[in-house]
Amino acid sequence: MRWIVRILAVLFTLVLLALSAIFLIPAERLAGIAAQQFQTATGRLMAISGTVRPSLFPVIGARVEGVRIENAPWSDAGPMLEADVMDLGLDLVALTRGDFIIRRFELHAPRILLERHADGRANWLFEGLANGGGETDSQPPASDAGQPARTLAVDLVEIHDAALRFVDHVAGTDMHLQGLDGELRLPDFDGPASLSLTGQLNGQAFTAEAGIGAFSSLLAGEVTAISARLLAGDAALGFEGRAGLQPLAAEGRASFEARALAPLMALAGQSGPEPLPAVLRPLGFAGQITLAPAGSVHLREGVLAFGPNRAVLALDLSYDGPRPRLTGSVTAESLDLRGLGGEAGGAGAGGGEGWPRTPIDASAVGLADAAVTIRSGPVQSDALDLQSLHIVLNIDRARAVFDLREIRLFDGLARGEFVINNRSGLSVGGNLRAGEIALLPMLTQLADFERISGTGQVELSFLGVGESLDAIMRRLSGEGRIELGEGEILGLDLAGMLRNLDMSYMGEGNRTIFDSVTGSFTIQNGVLDSRDLQLDARRVAVAGRGLVDIGERRLDYRLAPSAMRDPESGAALTVPLQVTGPWSQPRFRLDLEGLAEERLREERERLEARARQEIERIEQQARERAEAGLRERLGVEAEGENGQSLRDGARERLEGEIGRGLQRFLGGGNTD
Repeated sequence: MRWIVRILAVLFTLVLLALSAIFLIPAERLAGIAAQQFQTATGRLMAISGTVRPSLFPVIGARVEGVRIENAPWSDAGPMLEADVMDLGLDLVALTRGDFIIRRFELHAPRILLERHADGRANWLFEGLANGGGETDSQPPASDAGQPARTLAVDLVEIHDAALRFVDHVAGTDMHLQGLDGELRLPDFDGPASLSLTGQLNGQAFTAEAGIGAFSSLLAGEVTAISARLLAGDAALGFEGRAGLQPLAAEGRASFEARALAPLMALAGQSGPEPLPAVLRPLGFAGQITLAPAGSVHLREGVLAFGPNRAVLALDLSYDGPRPRLTGSVTAESLDLRGLGGEAGGAGAGGGEGWPRTPIDASAVGLADAAVTIRSGPVQSDALDLQSLHIVLNIDRARAVFDLREIRLFDGLARGEFVINNRSGLSVGGNLRAGEIALLPMLTQLADFERISGTGQVELSFLGVGESLDAIMRRLSGEGRIELGEGEILGLDLAGMLRNLDMSYMGEGNRTIFDSVTGSFTIQNGVLDSRDLQLDARRVAVAGRGLVDIGERRLDYRLAPSAMRDPESGAALTVPLQVTGPWSQPRFRLDLEGLAEERLREERERLEARARQEIERIEQQARERAEAGLRERLGVEAEGENGQSLRDGARERLEGEIGRGLQRFLGGGNTD
């Protein structure tokens, strides 16, 4: 604002010069003198290509046509200001007292260029005004040294059909405003000021209003009352509080209301479709904002409303690290997020269309660090319903960790963490431990699968890498384990199927009641491999193994139910069952090939057992005949109470034969 005040002071001098020579100096000469005085005072060249017309009634002033003010020497973007007409009127009585009271100041069709150099210099700071006059930055133009400061007041400043361009080489922005119409009122330099502005920015119409409690205090860097409001389409932003410029600080209540964000995006130079889903409209915000002199921003008593939802915010944003850091808490009594997409089931879950292949933009993870606690009561969504949640979000160098302190869902409790890492390409991973989860509502919501009821325990760890959800699911890896308590398999009577070998037992109204289900699995390249599934029930037991292609959303699983088990022999009727197709609509069919192989295996085992028994019988008979022949030759009686064993008889017979042989060899005794 200082450059406006000082330019006005120069213009006042020009008006006095024009009035003093109104009848003596030709208009062309008067324009040259005015331009020379302006250049002397500001260091900038001003050219007047039109006429200068002094006026005495109803106010004293001048109308200058074809005004051009050159830019700073370091800029090559063109003149700082070009205006078709500049009209200035002063209060003559006040002027005789040495006070400047502007009754009117109009700019018609001005083209204004504001520019900030990369080193921070601004073209609206005039070297001549900054270095001369002995004025301070916070005071209005003074008269002579040692004299009281002159009074400055503005009844009305008007700008019509202006074009404003603001080039900021520090921020790398180039902003264009068109069709600007504005009014400024400053009845007292030390009193309040008001500003209103309408126009277009990036093709979007807007209206801005601002009020200042004490204009001179604001220029002096002091804190004063501030109010501001911006309207664009159906969006409105407001601030009511106080602020200071040296250093920049503010404190007050901020508000925001919008039925659409597209108008605000257009003001910011962003084009595209409306980003705010209909279910989140209207969007509103209100809270106590503090901008500290150090540059940090603090929000208290914040309330964010979106659609039927309401969340309470307490947040702090600091800039004292390598990246902005957000800390605080977000709390909601309940959240209704239905209609935002992400349906579990539907076409995608059926495997027909597959996972979305739209690239995931995770760049927002690297914009700031964070440590935010999120709490909510019941949460409803198209993909998942929760009874409550307690999450702590930590972001550090483009790595976001969702610490799942307590997630209550499907009458159970889940804990763990979920990680989004975008430091060198996008990856997601985490671990989850869930207990007492009601299976029927969970599988119905997540996979549109309505065939298992009961409760379960789940342990899961996973890691996926890719730039889309489809790529992540196809490269997923991990491991896990499930343990289910008592429950039912709905629409599938395994025992009846095994008794009758009739697939009709798998229809509606039939069920298999089980005592437990356990199993573990591994995941590699998006394919889940399970080899030890075990179901135990009163009339049937099931062993299972197979694959679940997560990337393709398809099943290829083989179950081996066994029923009518013999309590003595352990023999049972086993009929393999094949489960194939998309996981939302799996197809169950008897594995007849597997059944035939099972029958052949059982018959082979039976025949092998009979063959072993027959071989053992024949071996026993041969052994008995051989022993009988030996006894006969050895003269040994059959074993019994007084019988001699075949071994003992053979030993005695052998000893006798050896003794007689020795006698003959030695030539002694009778050989009989």
